[in-house]
Amino acid sequence: MSDVAASWRAVLDRVRAAAARAGRSEQSVEVIAVSKLQPPEAIRAAYAAGARAFGENYAQELRDKAAALSDLAGLRWHAIGPLQTNKARYVARSAHAFHALDRMEVAEELSRRRTGSPLAVYVEVNVAGESSKSGVAPDALGRLLESVRPLPGLELVGLMTMPPLGTAEEVRPYFHALAALAREHRLSGLSMGSTQDFETAIEEGATVVRVGTAIFGERPRRA
Repeated sequence: MSDVAASWRAVLDRVRAAAARAGRSEQSVEVIAVSKLQPPEAIRAAYAAGARAFGENYAQELRDKAAALSDLAGLRWHAIGPLQTNKARYVARSAHAFHALDRMEVAEELSRRRTGSPLAVYVEVNVAGESSKSGVAPDALGRLLESVRPLPGLELVGLMTMPPLGTAEEVRPYFHALAALAREHRLSGLSMGSTQDFETAIEEGATVVRVGTAIFGERPRRA
């Protein structure tokens, strides 16, 4: 697991360099270690290296890992994948933040199930209009935000997007567009960028990047 620690440090170096290019502090960017399908020992290795925020795509996997790793003080779980209403209870109970809100039904269920501190939520925007991707259309974003803002138990903190695969310059316009939408709607959080493009995302204003393969290596196949 020493490779995980070295990879974590290398990612932080890249974050630091990208932030410097954008005239920003590295502290303005949170790195979420995407631990989807990774074993608990890999998460423990990343935690020992300094990682505290971990991202899971599947609600039930998040639930199980939160229980198995409950001894790790300060660990924060981020639910980053699409969510069905019948599994919202797992995210409401175990997550610090949810990054893929795109339907009012899910927001209402999370609000109903959440107790304690508010759940930080990012609304996912399908900036590229891809039929294969989740997310609300940009022209429908305002209506969803207005409906989510008053819900108890939720704190609307920003927007999220997943651009089409492409080079740094091919994905840059999508990150730029999300940042513009966030400014328009007075939101400061921008969850965007993954292993292949997180440096470009930081240059365009990302406050949260979701990095898995660059930290843990290729993820195992789902059973």
